Amino acid sequence: MKSVTANKDKAEWRIKMALLEVKHLKKTYTTRFGGTKVEALKDVEFSVEKGEYVAIMGESGSGKTTLLNILAALDRPTGGKVLLDGKDMAAVPDSRMAAYRRDNLGFVFQDFNLLDTFSLKDNIYLPMVLARKNYKEMEERLNPLARKLEIDELLEKYPYEVSGGQKQRAAVARALITNPRILLADEPTGALDSRAADGLLRIFEEINLSGQTVFMVTHSIRAASHAGRVLFIKDGIIFHQLYRGDCSNEDMYQKISDTLTVLATGREEA
Repeated sequence: MKSVTANKDKAEWRIKMALLEVKHLKKTYTTRFGGTKVEALKDVEFSVEKGEYVAIMGESGSGKTTLLNILAALDRPTGGKVLLDGKDMAAVPDSRMAAYRRDNLGFVFQDFNLLDTFSLKDNIYLPMVLARKNYKEMEERLNPLARKLEIDELLEKYPYEVSGGQKQRAAVARALITNPRILLADEPTGALDSRAADGLLRIFEEINLSGQTVFMVTHSIRAASHAGRVLFIKDGIIFHQLYRGDCSNEDMYQKISDTLTVLATGREEA
């Protein structure tokens, strides 16, 4: 009886400590012609604790992009809740939503989303400029970040003057300069060659080890194998998850590959 109570207390503690909680999330779209309803998310539920590195994988049309858009407050669910630090994101008024995203969420996109008319430095500063921070504070945040991401000698260059890997590092710096509660990454290695992708994944591991919470959507088994936990989504439902435990990246890669095979075939291999 005592162990049951202890386990219950531990479970409650973990729930209380969750940074991000997704509860019975649903999203239904209605087509413009014919009024057909499409369920993108059916009943998604999971939590992410502070300092976790979580990846989510699934086939095209599985609902992972819809899920990320809702977590990023770019779309609203049809049902259910998303709580960040215990606060329902749906309760944030539209007039405050842009500031809420800027203060709490960092974004890394597949296509970098850098402005070609701005230097890398000015691209990185942009969210802080929008938040009306003073230049000294921006500089104090940028300098150690740029050194860590190995772009300190590229800051005056423009996006069209640097490689894809360097662009993505600048995009990571832009996402991190506001000290976000959670970093959301959408296929961050998708536009990179293998060498640049490996470098970016090493950076993600390092920033996670420093305490940054990371949530990544990816098709890449190699990218997902660097995460501490991998969620698998199919037909709008989280149907399985893998924990790293003591696995190496190579072992995690194999476990993910085996799970995706089951996902694709619908049955385990003999």
